[in-house]
Amino acid sequence: MSGALGDVVSEYLERGPVLVVADLLSLITVSSCLVIKVPQINTIRTNESSKGISVLGLCLELFSYTVMLSYNYTSGYDFLSYMEYPVLLLQEYALIFYAFKYQDLLGRRTQVVAILYSIVATLIYLKLFPIIILKFLVPFCTPIGATSKVLQLLAILRTKDASSVSRTTWALSAFTNMTRIYTVFFQSHDWMLLSNFLISTFLSASVFTAACVYKKKAKAE
Repeated sequence: MSGALGDVVSEYLERGPVLVVADLLSLITVSSCLVIKVPQINTIRTNESSKGISVLGLCLELFSYTVMLSYNYTSGYDFLSYMEYPVLLLQEYALIFYAFKYQDLLGRRTQVVAILYSIVATLIYLKLFPIIILKFLVPFCTPIGATSKVLQLLAILRTKDASSVSRTTWALSAFTNMTRIYTVFFQSHDWMLLSNFLISTFLSASVFTAACVYKKKAKAE
């Protein structure tokens, strides 16, 4: 038993330190993503307000996460290299619900869009959704994901209020995007994914900085 285990470990280590580190970073990223949106959700629930939160930015982020998960899933990439996306999506659903709730946006139109989204997501899971469409959409995820973060940044700068914005969430976002730069570069070598994470790291760090500045100003006032 111990011999078999030793063989497995030896075989794994033969992949080289670069790929072993990539796997470790993937596990750290996924672990961080288990709770990355929770501080933001709790902040909104505690304040009973989503002031300073960009609803359009959240919807664009949801689109980006969905496409990236679907692309990785249908492309057959190593699950560890994108395992954070299903976890992020579950938290994103909760975050959107509370943001919409406190901005009175849970109307019939929102419900219809949610149903249509569920139908498309089911087709993707069953691999009935044309992969050619996903390949077409992936390049748009970088500008769309970037736009969602820019909108959040602008929302903070416009309202000069970051009381409903969780700094922990955005710090973790910058960190996990940074780790994915390494894992994507050494594992899949997918330059579309790599450019997405480079831009996301910079913008998440920018939102974090703005949240720190305007949270301090709000407390001072």
